[in-house]
Amino acid sequence: DDQINPIFKAGEEKDIGNDGLKKKLVKEGEGWETPKNGYDVEVHYTGALIDGTKFDSSLDRGTPFKFKLGLGQVIKGWDEGIKTMKKGENAIFTVPPELAYGESGSPPTIPPNATLQFDVELISWTSVKDICQDGGIFKKILYEVCLEDGTLVSKSHGVEFTVGDGYFCPAFAEAVKTMKKSEKVLLTVKPQCKDKKILKKILKEGEGYDRPYNGIMVQVKLIGKLEDGMIFVKKGHDEGSFEFKVDEGQVIDGLEKTVKTMKKGEHALTTIQPEYAFGSSEYSTVYYEVELEKESWEMNAPEKIKASGKKKEEGNVLFTAGNIERASKRYEKAVRYIEHDYSFNHEEQQQSKLLKVTCNLNNAACQLKLKDYKQAEELCTKVLELESRNVKALYRRAQAYIQLVDLDLAEADIKKALEIDPGNRELKMGCRVLKEKMREYKKKDAQFYGNIFAKMNLQQANAAKQEQRTPMIIDNKA
Repeated sequence: DDQINPIFKAGEEKDIGNDGLKKKLVKEGEGWETPKNGYDVEVHYTGALIDGTKFDSSLDRGTPFKFKLGLGQVIKGWDEGIKTMKKGENAIFTVPPELAYGESGSPPTIPPNATLQFDVELISWTSVKDICQDGGIFKKILYEVCLEDGTLVSKSHGVEFTVGDGYFCPAFAEAVKTMKKSEKVLLTVKPQCKDKKILKKILKEGEGYDRPYNGIMVQVKLIGKLEDGMIFVKKGHDEGSFEFKVDEGQVIDGLEKTVKTMKKGEHALTTIQPEYAFGSSEYSTVYYEVELEKESWEMNAPEKIKASGKKKEEGNVLFTAGNIERASKRYEKAVRYIEHDYSFNHEEQQQSKLLKVTCNLNNAACQLKLKDYKQAEELCTKVLELESRNVKALYRRAQAYIQLVDLDLAEADIKKALEIDPGNRELKMGCRVLKEKMREYKKKDAQFYGNIFAKMNLQQANAAKQEQRTPMIIDNKA
């Protein structure tokens, strides 16, 4: 953190440190401050090999990448390079293999001993000491909130929040702005602070200060109850987390608004009036107990691997029970956790690779049962990009090709699989099915073309007869 950052002008390229890391400034940032180790940074980036081959981009996903700087959550070249950037700055980093993925690389996209180039824009960073993105100062306070009759509504032994967020209600945040360190006040808030249409009581404080924003996929556990205590919905408890995208209308307005105020790991009770629930025609007031789980992009590598493994096991249970569609979704979610594993160490990458292979293979089996043969073929191809001699992937892709009537491709896959595992009974059965299909299609082809030729011959014969019957007409005009 104490290193002196070189001064750059747009278009200049200079060394960062003594390990071969280079930085080329594309666009200057704002001010003079740069992030420090432990800060949460948010970037957009595109990664490419030195020959220009792109292997990853947050821009393609449409979501900025967030991580804690200097804690090894990304490659060392990133930790070293991004700490030299200012807010809004855009730079290209050339990262030698020693500061990237070294001798092992990151198969299949990054070869061993690869020098990489990253085009990075530093969107923002935050820390407890920082002024936050919306201009609100980060505060840590102790509080109790009671109704006029003394009923305790909420209590905290040390909650942190941004003043600009309007935590709890706008008046609460405005009052904190006027306070000095260690000051204690009694604040009386009139009802217009909240319209009481949606009330939230925090049962367990969440972590950090980030809250879900529009367009992000959130994972929750929830229980919905009516006024008489009857449970009308329960999701994310017995079947894995319930997911929905914020601001997409996938859940009622009140639940969506509540989740947007929550921090990761927070557990809360919310009371929602009919206007923000189902309207007066169905239910009156409804009550939800909600727990907001960590987003996959906020997890570190071990957490992502653990979450992926959990989804895989849930998928296996559902598959065994015959719930094929739900099993498929679990396998998809499992892969999504570890889809972008470029910051994983070698051991974590091996665990990630095994999970990807297993989940995509299992999902391919689901797609074959669901008769989505194109999707099954694509999943098997992903496996074969990681393990070119995977017999199950070759066989399941051959099964898909047979149904798609790509019989030559099916034959090639079965032939290769039999070369790897010549005694495999399942493969031999697949080979017999393929030969039967080939005979069937050859027979159909022969019949099809036979019918065409028969029609052509008949048309020619009819034309000849017609020609014989038509009298010769002589033009007698001079």
